[in-house]
Amino acid sequence: MLCAPAWSLRFVSYIGRLWPMLERRGRRRADGRRPEELRPARLVPGFLPDAEGSVLIELGSTRVICTATVQESVPPFLRGRGTGWVTAEYGMLPRSSPERIERERRGPGGRTHEIQRLVGRSLRAVTDLPALGERSIVVDCDVLQADGGTRCASITGGFVALALALARLEQQRLIDRLLLTDSVAAVSVGVVDGRILLDLPYEEDHRAAVDMNLVMTGAGRFVEVQGTAEGDPFTDRQLSRLVSVGRAGLARLTTLQRRTLRAAGVRLPATK
Repeated sequence: MLCAPAWSLRFVSYIGRLWPMLERRGRRRADGRRPEELRPARLVPGFLPDAEGSVLIELGSTRVICTATVQESVPPFLRGRGTGWVTAEYGMLPRSSPERIERERRGPGGRTHEIQRLVGRSLRAVTDLPALGERSIVVDCDVLQADGGTRCASITGGFVALALALARLEQQRLIDRLLLTDSVAAVSVGVVDGRILLDLPYEEDHRAAVDMNLVMTGAGRFVEVQGTAEGDPFTDRQLSRLVSVGRAGLARLTTLQRRTLRAAGVRLPATK
């Protein structure tokens, strides 16, 4: 049961260089990591206490605030159907990158729209929407600092914000259980200078011959796989290795999510 006011708890979960490395051999990267090592990751739940659910996620120098807002209505296409909805919005602050990003005053551009849809799909994949009733949860993902992997950070942090919002609804007895079927997280993986690397920062991402984003549930089922050959096409063997490396990183991010939520009094369903 969520301990009030658990959503304002500033417990910080962290994974980084103190965790066992997945690979003992191989040249280190520019930031000192092994090829299959995640960037230091940190989750700070309750970062914006006015939101029903919120978390600051940091993956290396990438920082994203994720907030979940409960609305007692659904989009027009769902009205009268007795089911709920989870959606997402994504945006980058003007100075989240080295050069100023113009605000999208005329609505989201193509990249923003694509990321919003990806985050929404990922969160809906693990939510029991019919049991939510005719209410919506909007997850806002605002990038404070972008150093690669912002969409992956938005999914990973967005899930924690969603879980906290659902836990608040459960505590208020508006729902009878935590309406999550599993957890979901995302990570990037790619081929850079002939090496398969996990969790690419911008400096590696823009040089990657292969760039891939993996979205996976806690039970190890993939929600989405986005892979592109920016240079030479990749082989079946490379694809298998990319997925294997990504899966190992996602398992660690899932552990971080569960540990963060458990400290906030939220227990996720066991993976099947």
